Amino acid sequence: MGFFSELKSDLSQAVNTLMPEDKPEAGDLGADKAPVEAPKPVDLDSMLNRLDDIKLDEAVEDKKEETVEETVEAIEEAEETLEEVEEAKEEIKEEITEATEEVVDEVRELEEKIEEQTQEEIKVEEPKNALEAINPTHIDKYVADRNAETEMITRNGGIETMDFEQQTPTDEVASITEGMIVKGDIATTGSLELIGKITGNIKCLGKLNITGEINGDSDAAEIYAESARITGEIKSKGSVKVGQSTVIVGNIYGSSAVIAGAVKGDIDVHGPVVLDTTAIVMGNIKSQSVQINNGAVIEGMCSQAYADVNPSEFFEGLKNK
Repeated sequence: MGFFSELKSDLSQAVNTLMPEDKPEAGDLGADKAPVEAPKPVDLDSMLNRLDDIKLDEAVEDKKEETVEETVEAIEEAEETLEEVEEAKEEIKEEITEATEEVVDEVRELEEKIEEQTQEEIKVEEPKNALEAINPTHIDKYVADRNAETEMITRNGGIETMDFEQQTPTDEVASITEGMIVKGDIATTGSLELIGKITGNIKCLGKLNITGEINGDSDAAEIYAESARITGEIKSKGSVKVGQSTVIVGNIYGSSAVIAGAVKGDIDVHGPVVLDTTAIVMGNIKSQSVQINNGAVIEGMCSQAYADVNPSEFFEGLKNK
């Protein structure tokens, strides 16, 4: 566009310069000659504009052709890329399919192995018929198994204990609350608070506190009874304390004893025995020493069998001198 505009301007200047020289002067014309018509001015602007339009049209056409070619090339490249993407998708699909098949095969093999192991574990040898069921071999095996279990487990009123005495005592405290009634034996490695009622034997590796009622034997590390009703033997590895308003019908064994209630039974204690003023004892007392406070009532024999001095041996020694 700039080139054609400059050319147009240059041509316009040249025409303007030449046009006056070509005009004939008035005196030069002859009388006999007809006047010569002046030539029509050339419309140079329209010609140049037309030339510009032609050049612009050619440039536009060239640009269109270039654009079309570029578009065609872009489409071809896009088609090639699309084909590559499709091929990649197919390859990925094939890889996924192969991996899935491998996983399915592995899972199937694992399930088969688990099923085989399960079948082996649940296999139980059972008699094939009734005659085989009464086969002496099966009976002997059953008896032997039961004897082995009996040697390891001691059954006491439905409670299974295994070497209970050898277990380690714990600090836990169990409780039978007021209004609770238990029928059956009880065993605990800890202590026991008995406020309710129990019909059965009690074995306790800890301390046994009784304010309720017991119909059965009691065995504990220490035993303390206050306002209790007990029918059965009392065995303690330590001390036995029988509080006021407590009634015991049964023998008492321990390392020491303090009696302030009523006892109908023998008292066999390797240590000292103290009978408080409210004590009532109907039975024999065997101990190391006996302290009887004023007001205690005893019906039975008192023997210091566990004293350091044996009276029989003492007097026999005197006779021999």
